[in-house]
Amino acid sequence: MFGKPSVRAVLAVVLAAAAMLAQSCGGPQTPPAKTPKAAGTATGTAAGSSAKPMAKKPSMPPRDKKQTTLAAVGLDGSALDKSADPCKDFYQYACGGWIKRTEIPGDKTRWVRSFSEIHERNEKDLHQILETARNPKTKKTKAQKKIGAYYSACMDEKRIARRAKGELKALLRTVRRVRNVKQLVKLLPWLHRNGVWAFFDLSAEQDFKDASRVIAVLDQSGLGLPDRDYYTKQDKKSKQVREAYVEHVARMLVLAGERPGRAKRAADAVMRIETELAKVSKTRVQRRNPQKMYNKIDVAGVAKLTPVVDWKRYFKTLDKPGLSELSVTAPKFFAGLQKVLTSSTPRDLGAYLVWHVVRSSAHALSQKFVDEAFKLKQVLTGQKKQRVRWKRCVSATDHALGELLAQPFIKLRFAGDSKASVQRMVKAIGAAFSREINKLGWMDDKTRALAREKMQKMAYLIGYPGKWRKYNFKIGKSYLANSRAARAHHLARALKRIGKPVDRERWEMSPPTVNAYYHPLKNHMVFPAGILQPPFYNAKANVAVNMGGMGMVVGHELTHGFDDQGSQFDALGNLRTWWSKTARSQFKTRTKCVVNQYSRYEPLKGLHLNGSLTQGENIADMGGVKLAYRAFQAMTRRNKTEQIADGHDEAQQFFLSVGQIWCAKYRPAYARMAVRVDPHSPPRFRVNGSLSNLPAFADAFKCAPGTPMNPNKTCSVW
Repeated sequence: MFGKPSVRAVLAVVLAAAAMLAQSCGGPQTPPAKTPKAAGTATGTAAGSSAKPMAKKPSMPPRDKKQTTLAAVGLDGSALDKSADPCKDFYQYACGGWIKRTEIPGDKTRWVRSFSEIHERNEKDLHQILETARNPKTKKTKAQKKIGAYYSACMDEKRIARRAKGELKALLRTVRRVRNVKQLVKLLPWLHRNGVWAFFDLSAEQDFKDASRVIAVLDQSGLGLPDRDYYTKQDKKSKQVREAYVEHVARMLVLAGERPGRAKRAADAVMRIETELAKVSKTRVQRRNPQKMYNKIDVAGVAKLTPVVDWKRYFKTLDKPGLSELSVTAPKFFAGLQKVLTSSTPRDLGAYLVWHVVRSSAHALSQKFVDEAFKLKQVLTGQKKQRVRWKRCVSATDHALGELLAQPFIKLRFAGDSKASVQRMVKAIGAAFSREINKLGWMDDKTRALAREKMQKMAYLIGYPGKWRKYNFKIGKSYLANSRAARAHHLARALKRIGKPVDRERWEMSPPTVNAYYHPLKNHMVFPAGILQPPFYNAKANVAVNMGGMGMVVGHELTHGFDDQGSQFDALGNLRTWWSKTARSQFKTRTKCVVNQYSRYEPLKGLHLNGSLTQGENIADMGGVKLAYRAFQAMTRRNKTEQIADGHDEAQQFFLSVGQIWCAKYRPAYARMAVRVDPHSPPRFRVNGSLSNLPAFADAFKCAPGTPMNPNKTCSVW
């Protein structure tokens, strides 16, 4: 994904099937990397690797040369580091100048030339829209009244300071009445309805084995740190984070009214319970296997795993009485949850619930809570300053009322030519995929035909939904109450989908989002209006630059349909075996080459990438840039004139565009966290790793065999 859709229960399948966590890649989640000893070298094993001669350009009639500048074709000449050798470290060549002059803003954990700059522009537009909507002198539509009221309540810091703590105490009174496990279990649906995901997570998703149906899905949850590894790893950094977390929990509980001594004991209890939950949670790599993420054991099955929970009562309280069909992503987790609930003391369990209510409410409380929550974020990411209030409120309104806020944004920023251009790109890249798949010697004809069928049935949604969502919940003056109402609305709307036909036009992110994604269960790609802007797409740029930017995004998302996860779903979105055994074996061998290549990259000293975690995105990067390049060639083959921009021909401009959309800087703490939890490789390796596997790149920059960007052994999947 070029992002993070709100499909919690199939996180490893849908969310990882994207190009980048955009400004959420709200902003990409990949760190700046130190160049390893052989920067950008593809280091795949012999299995699945190939020793290839330098590719030759297809024969083309000679073309006239038109001299111009990089700026004129849509590239940033000042971003280059011309002292760098593009055949040794192309990322440094394409981005070194930008990296040298760019400072990460104090309120950011990272800054990316594409995502961050577009997000900043979009954010300012949304800010103006919301300020107009909350202005009492403005004549408003119903939609403006709603978004204006939500945003205004978020911005009303004086009221929040006066009333929010009292509102929190009212919530906590309910939680503090818990005296035993039976009472706790009765409270769970109330907590979940309010977006407090204590212990586990509930959502409504397509049935993996029958994508025409929607069923309930239970998933592991209940942790306050970003990943289960933060609790289980014994390295020095992990221990320091755990210590900081316990201290943070205690301080937050004191703010919520606990005495310091009790708060410290409660924080220790929180750590004990969350550690036990972490131990039985699946790792992020394990969550990449959709076959293991789908366990349709129904309500009767989960009742056997966790009998202490009255599941029939749980679903009845959430207005789903009689629900029986159910999939569980992690049966071992729910068996472990039984032990946690029955072996922990009521006091410890109560402390855990209180903490998660406070934690989930902190954003809507007084500045003291907001500041304390930010302290933990600083530990995890290295962010220097808190974002100003209006930015946080814009983000909150987008999260709660995304498709209402999107409507004025679309009128302001989404031009019709952008949609038409992306449609042409999709068509050209689809044709390139068909040509490339015909050349795959490792795939048998039957599997090839089914792959081609899947690509032909792959839909694409561009700009914004054809039908806008409705938000039927009350918005008042309390930001905390509004936030809870929005969460309850989103869950109720999701659960209403159970048993109904799948809406294949439903979006998983709001249109202003700087992102894109592929959904394997719907077999469609989605390109929000938010990303269809420079430098990804620029109406004034030439074909080479737009194909290196937005074309690569399109190719990336299409390839997700055929990565290690997407390839397990058929043309209709069903999880089934549609490959021959021989083709699947060949595919696994080739993906293993990719895993080995990226596992050798070292973004921070002593910290290697997890090639298994990042393999889907790496495969999509490799396929995306290859397909976009082939489509670019086909689209310009008949051109009689070639633009030469500051000495760079159009093939080189294409690759510079690929490189420059990933120019990035990250704070070291965030970089370390991202390597642990992000399925995307750091930008340097997204660029160098994928391009070093593409002979066309070596040909464009005349890289000699054996150089880092033209290694003797390369990896190739699609």
